[in-house]
Amino acid sequence: MVKKEDNDSSHTKQKKTMASLFTPSPTTTSSSGDTIYVAAVPLKAAAGPPQLIMSMAYSLNISNLQHFMVLIKPSSPIRQEVLVFDFQPRNPESIEAAISLLSGNLIPGVVLQRRLKNVPRQRCWMVGPSKGNDAMEMAMEFNKSWETDLRVGFHDCRHYTNELVQHLTGEMQIVERLPRS
Repeated sequence: MVKKEDNDSSHTKQKKTMASLFTPSPTTTSSSGDTIYVAAVPLKAAAGPPQLIMSMAYSLNISNLQHFMVLIKPSSPIRQEVLVFDFQPRNPESIEAAISLLSGNLIPGVVLQRRLKNVPRQRCWMVGPSKGNDAMEMAMEFNKSWETDLRVGFHDCRHYTNELVQHLTGEMQIVERLPRS
């Protein structure tokens, strides 16, 4: 099940609507695992040629240019930071990365792991509990086999997010099922 994570009571109706858009698969009925989220942020480019190329992409109606990430909120009763896993170009603000957006060329990518104090309140959706008790370990094992040559539209952050979420929860094609906004 995917639903908007927000503590603001004014979004209660939105949360119910978004939750009803998705039906949970049988693999997400357990509540013993860590909680898995997907977050999205707009793609940004450095000033100069990369920013010009991104502007061209927007003008060509290449819309919905977003970067997707997988978040793991540990189920431990001890308050822990949220883990963030994502796949991006090794040098995301380079001219090479910007050109690859338009040309479809392979560029070197990297899988990153970071920590956040809390789950973001905007543009973040709860997928559900992980299949296993240690989602962080599952994600790290998954990352060991992830091919790091990045090709926008064929092997990028969307594919990484879809496959890691499927590995952790069993939910398939999660990015395509997120609300567009």
